[in-house]
Amino acid sequence: MAGTRSRTFEGWPLFANSFRPFFLFAAIQAAVSILAWLPMFYGELSVTSAFDPRDWHVHEMLYGFLPAVITGFLFTAIPNWTGRLPIQGTSLGALLVVWFAGRVAVTLSADIGWLFALLVDAAFLALVVAAAAREIMAGGSWRNLPVVALVLVLLAGNVAFHLEAHVEGAADVSIRVGIGVVVLLIALIGGRIIPSFTRNWLVKFNPGRLPVPFGRFDGVVIGCSALALIAWIVAPLNAVTGVVMGLVGVLHLLRLTRWAGDRTWRERLLLILHVGYVFVPLGFLLNALAGFGVLAPSAGIHAWMTGAAGIMTLAVMTRASLGHTGQALTASPATQGIYLAIIVAALARVAAVALPAHGDALLHVAACGWVVAFLGFAIAFGPLLAGSRRRALAIMGMPAPAR
Repeated sequence: MAGTRSRTFEGWPLFANSFRPFFLFAAIQAAVSILAWLPMFYGELSVTSAFDPRDWHVHEMLYGFLPAVITGFLFTAIPNWTGRLPIQGTSLGALLVVWFAGRVAVTLSADIGWLFALLVDAAFLALVVAAAAREIMAGGSWRNLPVVALVLVLLAGNVAFHLEAHVEGAADVSIRVGIGVVVLLIALIGGRIIPSFTRNWLVKFNPGRLPVPFGRFDGVVIGCSALALIAWIVAPLNAVTGVVMGLVGVLHLLRLTRWAGDRTWRERLLLILHVGYVFVPLGFLLNALAGFGVLAPSAGIHAWMTGAAGIMTLAVMTRASLGHTGQALTASPATQGIYLAIIVAALARVAAVALPAHGDALLHVAACGWVVAFLGFAIAFGPLLAGSRRRALAIMGMPAPAR
């Protein structure tokens, strides 16, 4: 891994690193979108979007919230990968404005026109892909180009979403494309950071059995996952797809057992990464059942999106926010509360599909858990991300640094 170059940043700390604004505003957007979605779901609220209510909800989670988190992570990691300077200041602020413009354009697309909304919305990921590819190639970090390739597919899925919704009246295939990319990103990035972080902590605090580092087996699992997800995108309710999804789900379970997650109970900041990854194989297995008509497809989808994506984003956001601002890598009571809320949200959302008789109540539990988790992150970590370290530590219940 290349060493990171740095330069003194004299502006507002919020724009000193990419993770700061994108993690903060992604969390706020994630919470606000779900606060709006429940009344939309029950017909009590409408937005002036060219998308129907379901598509607006899916789009703003899949192509709004998650790309912001991915960008915050990616442009924080790239300087470590390449040794090049980070994106800061005005350039970072401009990128954030483009992301905001996409959220406004999608919500007002019925008034401003679907094509104009598409162009504004797609501009963000296009800029992210271009900038990330430039930095990675300039730094000679070729092994990380697959991550950029997946973000490029996510951009294509976003464009396809707008086109499909306009031509067909609702998005379908493009939703599965986006979800497939997110699952692969979690499998690829999670497969690197989870065993690495686990090993580093165990060596210091709990010597003994260590996780198996990323290797050939992991590459096989990711390759099989890509094939299974392509089959699912093309034919989600097919028995053959169901068999393939089930087999890949088992492979991910085996992969997870190799990472010694059972030995991380003492540090919740680390344990949550393993818990989040559990929802990857769970999503494959639930979609396998859907392929045989045993369960509704949305159970597996929400295992991936509310579970794997929701938990893993908060796990990475909390850890990166602490680590890159010089704080101790341990989960405060407030952070553990955030983790508990998102786990409850994920379990309740999957259960709402599996137990339709209790669907409404479980849907409200899931929405409340999600909003508490992401607004909780914004409240607890917002001051830290904006540069007020002492206030953030007080909110999180952690000791302030000595003078």
